[in-house]
Amino acid sequence: MERIIGIDYGSARVGVAQSDPLGIFASPVETVPSAKIIDYLQSYTLREPISKFVVGYPLNLDGSHAQAAPDVDKFLVRLQKAFPDVPVAIEDERFTSVLAHRAMIDGGMKKSQRRDKNSVDKISAAIILQAYLDKKK
Repeated sequence: MERIIGIDYGSARVGVAQSDPLGIFASPVETVPSAKIIDYLQSYTLREPISKFVVGYPLNLDGSHAQAAPDVDKFLVRLQKAFPDVPVAIEDERFTSVLAHRAMIDGGMKKSQRRDKNSVDKISAAIILQAYLDKKK
């Protein structure tokens, strides 16, 4: 069965998460340098079929586009060009970093491990994807 990929795009790093084959649960996978994300996703699709990408979109509290939105817009163009047959969904990413930190604390991660931005990014991607999967049910 195909998986859905969650993406938390940042100018330096990109968090990646995947759904289980049934599309019920999201799991963090990897944090990839932004410059290498398309190559990483192309390699991933050789191992696992993908049915959709879910990309976190940065919004302000009032719903307007956040400062990082133009970077995500550029990434979305690159993603759709690289994967023209794979649909892309947008998911609000407000508070995902806060929720990721809370999940790390609740999961018993040490303070030194919580400072690792790679962990935060891939957990944020999983939160973005899980929010999408929960709405889809």
